[in-house]
Amino acid sequence: MYNRAEIIDQNFLTFVKEGRLPEARTHVSLSESGLTAAQAVDIFESQVMSRILDLRARELKNDNLCYYTIGSSGHEGNAVFGKVFRMTDMAFLHYRSGALMAQRAKQMQGSTPLYDALLSFVASSDDPISGGRHKVFGSLPLMVPPQTSTIASHLPKAVGAALSIGRARDLQLQGAKMPPDAVVICSFGDASSNHATAQTAFNTASLVSYQGVQLPLVFICEDNGIGISVPTPEGWVHANFSQRPCLEYFYGDGLNIFHLNKVASEAERFARIRRKPVFLHTGTVRLLAHAGSDPEWTYHSMAKIEEAEFNDPLLHSARLLIENSILSPDDCIDLYQSMKARARKVSEYVVTLPKLTKPEDVRASITACVAPRPVPPQPTEDERRAVFGKDYEKLGTTPQHMAKLINYGLVDILHRYKNTLVFGEDVAKKGGVYNVTDGLFAKFGPRRVFNSPLDETSILGTALGVAHNGFLPIPEIQFLAYVHNAEDQLRGEASTLAFFSKGQYTNPMVMRVAGLAYQKGFGGHFHNDNSIAVFRDLPGVIIAIPSNGADAVKMMRTCVKTAQRDGRVVVFIEPIALYMTKDLHVEGDKQWSSTYPEVNEEIALGEFGTYGDGKDILVITYGNGYFYTRQAEKELREKLNIGLRIIDLRWVAPLDWPALMREVKAYSKVLVVEECRKTGSFSEQLVAGIVERSSLDKLPKIKVVSADDCFIPLGPAAAAGLPKKAEIIAGVLEMMK
Repeated sequence: MYNRAEIIDQNFLTFVKEGRLPEARTHVSLSESGLTAAQAVDIFESQVMSRILDLRARELKNDNLCYYTIGSSGHEGNAVFGKVFRMTDMAFLHYRSGALMAQRAKQMQGSTPLYDALLSFVASSDDPISGGRHKVFGSLPLMVPPQTSTIASHLPKAVGAALSIGRARDLQLQGAKMPPDAVVICSFGDASSNHATAQTAFNTASLVSYQGVQLPLVFICEDNGIGISVPTPEGWVHANFSQRPCLEYFYGDGLNIFHLNKVASEAERFARIRRKPVFLHTGTVRLLAHAGSDPEWTYHSMAKIEEAEFNDPLLHSARLLIENSILSPDDCIDLYQSMKARARKVSEYVVTLPKLTKPEDVRASITACVAPRPVPPQPTEDERRAVFGKDYEKLGTTPQHMAKLINYGLVDILHRYKNTLVFGEDVAKKGGVYNVTDGLFAKFGPRRVFNSPLDETSILGTALGVAHNGFLPIPEIQFLAYVHNAEDQLRGEASTLAFFSKGQYTNPMVMRVAGLAYQKGFGGHFHNDNSIAVFRDLPGVIIAIPSNGADAVKMMRTCVKTAQRDGRVVVFIEPIALYMTKDLHVEGDKQWSSTYPEVNEEIALGEFGTYGDGKDILVITYGNGYFYTRQAEKELREKLNIGLRIIDLRWVAPLDWPALMREVKAYSKVLVVEECRKTGSFSEQLVAGIVERSSLDKLPKIKVVSADDCFIPLGPAAAAGLPKKAEIIAGVLEMMK
C-alpha cells in the first residue's frame, strides 16, 4: 500500500499492456502539435528516463546509497521544453526538471544525462556540476546554472539574465554568453508562485516590459495543484496570472505532449520575436508525494492518490503514441524496460565512484572560478581626461570627502570596465540619495547607469542575472537595513553558485550599500543600521568597509578587479556618516579629506591600515570606529601621555589573521572598538580569534567598546548608545588602571 513507487512502476507495464489508458484532457493532432513521429518518441524516451531515475533513486535510498529523493514524477511533460527551447537559451530550473534536462542534453552530441543524474543522486565527486555537493540540475555546456532553492528565489535573476540580452547587444559586450536572439526560461511550481520572491520577479518583468524595455523571458509554472500538503485553490494560478499587464499568458496541458509542444512553441516564438515576458502555465500531476520522506496518505485519500497515478503523464504519452500508430504497446513497454535496465547497470557502477569526505575538498569550490576573466588595461591619460572633463584637474590637487572620491572612483571603473553596470534606487539622474552616483548617468548613459524599482530583491536578482551574461554589476542598496528584504539573493543564490558548480558558474558582483550608524538627525533604525551580521556568515563573500575616501577608492578598485577576474561576490559598505566628513578634530582641518589616489593605487584583500606607534594599547577597529578612535588618540596622547597604535581593518572578510596576530603579540592590552551592536558583532569574532591564537601565558588583556544592544532612535538620542570619542577614552583609561 505504502510503496507507491512500485505501484506506479507496475501500473505502467500493466495498463499499457492491457490498453487501460487515461482519456485525453485536451485534443491536438500530431500534425497540429508541430512534432514529427520521431520527435514524439524522442520526447517519450526522455520522459521515461526521468521516471526511471526517480524510481532508481528510491531504490538506492532504501539501500542508503542515495541521499535526496525529491523527484520529477508527474512533471515529465516538461521534456517538451527541453526540445522547444534552444541550448543557448539560459535555463533556471527547479527540482522537478528531470525530463527537461534529459531532453535538453540531446541537443549536445556526446551528452550522458542518465549517467550525470545518477552521479548527482549518489553524491559522487565525479558529478560534473556540483562535484558531489548537492543533487542539482545544472550544466555548463547546456547553460543551466544549478539551482538549490525550492522557493523560486531563482526567478529574480532570470529577469536580470533576460534584461542582459538586449543590453549586451546594444553595448556590443565582449564575452556575452547568450546570442542576441536568445530567451531565458525559468521553471517553478504553483505553490512557489505565491512566494514574495516570485512576485518580485513577475512584477519587475511586467514593469520593465511596460516601459518598452526588451525582456525575452518565459516563466514556466508547472502546476500540480499542491505545495507539500497545502492545496493550491483550483483555478488560482489562471486567475492570478492570466490578466497581468505586459505578461503574456499561455496554458499548456502538461499531460499531453502534443498540446504542450504546440503551446510551448507559440510561447517561445512570442518571447523570442516580440522580446516580451511570457507566463507559460502548464497543468501537471504530482506522483510519489513531495519527496521520499513525505507520507502523502496522511493528507490525501487513497482514492485521490490513485486518481493522480492513473493520470500519469507516461500513460498519456503512451496512449498518444499508440493511437497515432507510432509505437505499439509492446514497443512502449520495451523502451521502458530497456531504460530500467540501463539505469540499474549505470547505478551499480556510479555507487562505486569516489565521494567527498575531506572538509578542504568540500570547501574548495566556495571561491572557485574555472574561467577567470581578463582585467582590462588602464586607459590612457587622454582617455581619462576626456571622461572626467572639468573634474580631471581636481583629481590630484583638491582634497575631497568620501562621497565625491567614490564618485570619481566609479567614473574610472565604468570607463575602464566596459561590462560594468551601476543601478539601484535613484542612482540615475538624481545621482543617489547622497549624490555618490552624481553625473554617471550623463557620462555613461541609461544602458549602463539606470534606476531600479523600489525593490531590493529585484536589484540583487538583476545583478545576479546580468552577471550570468558577461556583465559585472555594481548594484546599490540605498540603506543597509533594506538588505534584509532581499538577503536570500545573497545567501541562497550568489554565495552558493560557485560552491554548487565547482566554480563553473560565478556571480561577479560588487554590491554597494550605504550603511552603519552615526547619521545625525535622520532616519532611525532603518537608516542607521549598525549591524553587519547578515553578511558575515556567508562563505566566500568579500566584505569591505572603508573609513575614508582614499581607502574607499583603492579598495573599490581591488573589489572590482577581484570580481571581474575571479567571479567573486563583494559587499562594499560605505559609512553614511563619513560620506561628507572633511574634518577630523576641528572644523576646517581637512584631515578626513583626500586627493584622488593615483590610478594604479589599490589596497589588497585583507590588508589593514595602521596609525601611530604608541606602546600602551593596541586598538582594533574599522569604519566609523576608526574615525572616532583617531579623535581619542590625539587627546590621550597630548593630555595623558597614553600611546595608542590603531588598526583600521578595512576588510571584515577576508581577515589577515597572521598579520593581525603579529601586531597583537606586541601588546599586553588590546581594545576593540566596535560600532555595531555587541551581540552578534564582529568584535565577538575578533576576541575569540585572538584568544584562540594566543598562548595562555601571553594572552593580552582584551576589552570591547561597542554599541548598545539596542535599535537606534530618531532625534538627539540617535548616537546615545554608540561608541564615540568619550567612550573610547573611557575604555582606554579603564584598561590603564
